[in-house]
Amino acid sequence: MVSLASSKASFMLQISIIASLLIVASAGNFYQDVDENFGDQRFKILEGGQLLTLSLDKLSGSGFQSKNEYIFGRFDMQLKLIPGNSAGTVTTFYLSSQREAHDEIDFEFLGNSSGQPYTVHTNVYVQGKGGKEQQFRLWFDPTTSFHTYSIVWNSQRIIFLVDNIPIRAFNNQESIGVPFPNNQAMRVYCSLWNADDWATEGGRVKTDWTNAPLLVTYRNFNPNGCVKSPGSSTCGSTNSLNNDQAWQTQGLDGNGRNRLRWVQQKYMIYNYCTDASRFPQGFPPECKGSRF
Repeated sequence: MVSLASSKASFMLQISIIASLLIVASAGNFYQDVDENFGDQRFKILEGGQLLTLSLDKLSGSGFQSKNEYIFGRFDMQLKLIPGNSAGTVTTFYLSSQREAHDEIDFEFLGNSSGQPYTVHTNVYVQGKGGKEQQFRLWFDPTTSFHTYSIVWNSQRIIFLVDNIPIRAFNNQESIGVPFPNNQAMRVYCSLWNADDWATEGGRVKTDWTNAPLLVTYRNFNPNGCVKSPGSSTCGSTNSLNNDQAWQTQGLDGNGRNRLRWVQQKYMIYNYCTDASRFPQGFPPECKGSRF
């Protein structure tokens, strides 16, 4: 006869196993969530859909896109970037629409020579027009372990986060004539490609192919947003296993503003809003107000 204590232990073990499976499932599955868009064998899904690698050689890079299009959401991805000499390479995680006058929200990771830091490049395009670049260093080595990069996109603002620390906020200021991406559905895109004509020190440092193929690893893709209905410009459903809709109104509280200020003071290396040489007639209107 099985004792009550033994039955309880068995029950708790089953609950623990189910909980662990739910945690894994909540991070998504690459087989279910994405499609390859270029690279052939350079695109690989591993570990039952929990891990994805992109590789780059002299012939080609590689990339993938989300199966769904979204109108607003929060999009999390964990990346581990190319170690060692990554000069000339660009790794991406971004949102983009399909139209010629497209909208886009960019995370790009520009490689550098061995021992030098990556540059994190961010930009926002609306109706095909970008030019809103901010660039940062990171406060850790992004090649030794996975870190989480997130884009929050709602009707009020766009927030770029690294390990849940905001590094940039782009507010909706349509009221003063600043275009904001709010009427084109976007897919999530990720890629690895060679851009040694501009990516590292303006193209002065070229890609070293000695250790090719060069490899980037992605995991824990969590697209938590409003999925565009087929043939419609509106949301059909919300893709959220945990039903967390905080992204719809997510902003920056006092702690978030302090952390953003810390990043921008210590780690920002370029801000279009302070580049007077680009705007001899005056800075864009969004540069004159609060960055929060």
